[in-house]
Amino acid sequence: MKLSDFDYHLPENLIAQYPTSIRSQSRLLLMQRSAPEFEHAHFSDIVDYLESGDILVLNNTRVIPARLTDFVIKGRGKIKGAEILLLKEIEPGDWECLVRPGKRITPGVRIIFDATGLQAEIVSATQFGGRVIRFMTHDPVTALLDRIGQVPLPPYIKRSPEKELDPERYQTVYARENGSAAAPTAGLHFTGELLERIRRKGVDTHSITLHVGLDTFRP
Repeated sequence: MKLSDFDYHLPENLIAQYPTSIRSQSRLLLMQRSAPEFEHAHFSDIVDYLESGDILVLNNTRVIPARLTDFVIKGRGKIKGAEILLLKEIEPGDWECLVRPGKRITPGVRIIFDATGLQAEIVSATQFGGRVIRFMTHDPVTALLDRIGQVPLPPYIKRSPEKELDPERYQTVYARENGSAAAPTAGLHFTGELLERIRRKGVDTHSITLHVGLDTFRP
């Protein structure tokens, strides 16, 4: 078996750039394990495939506005297409991140965020090609992200971020714990009403917190 055996072509015109108006009306592809048969349904139909006594585990991680683009490099000005994606806080004020362009955002670079004047410094590189950025503030960085950051939409979403739509829709309805750089997308289609129907059927729901970080951006 080769890794290439799992390659497939997904036409770009089939990649939705906006969510459906109702979460649970997204399309659902069902494959029967007993036979190689496929069915096309809607996500709300998932309740018909769960049984009393089943357990549904929900990842309650919450996406933070981890994409930073509105900044200048001290002494160099604004770099076209420059971007910082926060992955996880290593210790207070220090975050592991991905940067672009990597050749210009290197250790020692000082960054100033336009919206607040907040400054940060790239203090080191990581073994996976990322960076460690240190924010010059005594306040929790997560408290500042709503002002300086954007929701980090997946790379297959080609449109510009929309502040009125994305912060709420690129989030599960049961998100509670801040920390993810990307949404656990399998859960985006649940609604409160659908979860209530599932519970009334006798399905137990349990929550875990599993933050989505660096691995989701690597092959």
